[in-house]
Amino acid sequence: MTFRSPIKHCRECGTAVVYRTPDDGDTKQRAVCPACHTIHYENPLNVVGTLPYLGDKVLLCKRNIEPRWGKWTLPAGFMELNESVSQGALRETDEEAGALIELEGLFSILSVVRVGQVHFFYRARLLSDTFNPGHETLEARLFSEDEIPWDEIAFRTVKETLECFFADRRRGQFSIHQIDIP
Repeated sequence: MTFRSPIKHCRECGTAVVYRTPDDGDTKQRAVCPACHTIHYENPLNVVGTLPYLGDKVLLCKRNIEPRWGKWTLPAGFMELNESVSQGALRETDEEAGALIELEGLFSILSVVRVGQVHFFYRARLLSDTFNPGHETLEARLFSEDEIPWDEIAFRTVKETLECFFADRRRGQFSIHQIDIP
C-alpha cells in the first residue's frame, strides 16, 4: 500500500479509469482508460539531499513544516522535473539550509517501499559555517556525533544515513550505502 491516492481520471482524455491488468502482457494492475486505452503507470517519487559536514560536525535542519515539524533532518526534498539528482540535492540544500557546499559523491540510496519513495543523499563538504535557512527550516546547526539529538531525528532514512556516515568516518573510508526500508 502506497501513500499516494490512486489515479481516478485519464490524463489524456479525462475519462474515469479502471484498475485492471492491461492486455499487453503486463502482470500488474494498472489504471487503464476504457475510452482511449492509455495505461497510467505509478512510480516512486525521488527524494534528494545532502549530508553536509565541516570537520567532525554535520549540518542538520530543524523542520518548520509537516510532517514532523520541529524534528531534525538533513537538507532534502522531492526532486523536480528537469533537474538531475545532484542538481536537486544542491537546490534543496540551498533552499533549506542556505549552505554553501561542494558535492563529494553519492553516499546513500534508501528505498522506502511503504510510501513509494527512493531517497538519495550525497556527502557534501561545507565551504562555510554560515547558514541562511529558508522558510521550511526553523534552524540550521552543526552537530558532532555525540551532540546529535538522535531521538529527535525526523525520518528513518536520515538516521540510517547519519549512522552510516559516522561508521564510515571511524573506519576511515566512505562507501555507497544501499538500504531497503519496508
